[in-house]
Order: sequence, then C-alpha cells, then structure tokens
Amino acid sequence: MTDKNDIVFKHLRDFAPLNDKDISASQPYWKPRKINKGDFFNMQSMVCNDLGLIVKGIFRIYYHDPDTKEDKNIFFFSENQFVVSFRSFVSRNPCWYFIEAMEDSEIFFISYQDLNNLYETHPNWGKFGRLLAELFFSVAQTRTEEFIFFSHEQRYIRLLEEHPDIVERIPAYHISSYLGITNPSLSRIRKRIERKKAE
Repeated sequence: MTDKNDIVFKHLRDFAPLNDKDISASQPYWKPRKINKGDFFNMQSMVCNDLGLIVKGIFRIYYHDPDTKEDKNIFFFSENQFVVSFRSFVSRNPCWYFIEAMEDSEIFFISYQDLNNLYETHPNWGKFGRLLAELFFSVAQTRTEEFIFFSHEQRYIRLLEEHPDIVERIPAYHISSYLGITNPSLSRIRKRIERKKAE
C-alpha cells in the first residue's frame, strides 16, 4: 500500500466507522487519478458518476451562465475533502456545475456503482453513505445561511478558516466571485482584516 493509499484510508476511517474488513473490501474500487490544472472532475450538464477524495490540490465548483457567459464560484474543496456534485451523484441527474482543478491535483475516486455495492454488502459503508449525505447537506445549508446571515468580511474569514492557504493558491478574482463581490471590495476587506490584526 502506498503512502497516498495510507492517507486515503486513514481519512476514510476518521470519517466513518470502517474496520479492516470494510477497508479491504473497498480497496479495489478506489482508484488514483491525476487532474491537471484547468481540467475537469465533472462537467456542467453531465451526470456526476464519481466521488473523489482530494490528496493534493484545490477544486472549484462553479456555474457557467450560458446567457451572460459569467462564471459564479459556489464551493472550493481542497486536501482531505471529498469532491463531488452530490445532488447529481445521488439522483443520477445532470450536474448544474463544473468542477475544475485549480492546480495540478491528485485524487482517489470511487464510482457510484461501486460505492452502492459497498453500501449493500457492508453495513459500515452504509453508515459512511449516511455521514456523506449529512456532510453535503451541511455544506449546502451553511453556504446558504452564510449569504443570509453573514457580511462579506465574515464570509471571507470563514473561507480562510476552511482553506487557510487559499489566498496564496488561487487568483483573487475567484475569491471575489465566491463572495459575490468585486475585486476592489475584496482588497478593502483584506486591508481591514490586516489593520485589525495589527491593532
């Protein structure tokens, strides 16, 4: 088993109550994949067939408006996080988003069919499925609530908490799009935060 395999299976054990038998049964299904910067894990209007676990890299989930040609960033996912269009994955309906690698990235992935086989044959993998659903429900609801209840600055701080080095890794305009603000507004937020730290 490679070091990267170790990382993947340690994360899976930390995430759900999986024993040695559960892990062993799943090993043939988890496959490594390298995704170059600018390439896609999944495309808009296609069914998302795979669940990925990020070993290295960062991904953005974004909606491309066919009328305005504007891209709107919805989520970012980075190391040790699952990457998937969960609604499309479970419903088998086309995805509303693109999922793009923002750096040269490495993931391990499992197909919908293989994961569902594990659900049906191993009770602990069934628990994994429930925890995965709860995770993505929480992610989606938190994102909605942030827009309702939090200021742009608070949302920016929460983004940094979730992805501490994201500012060094992706262009500022992607962060502005995620926050729903302009680049100058993001610059002002950063300056305010730096001033507060200096006080």
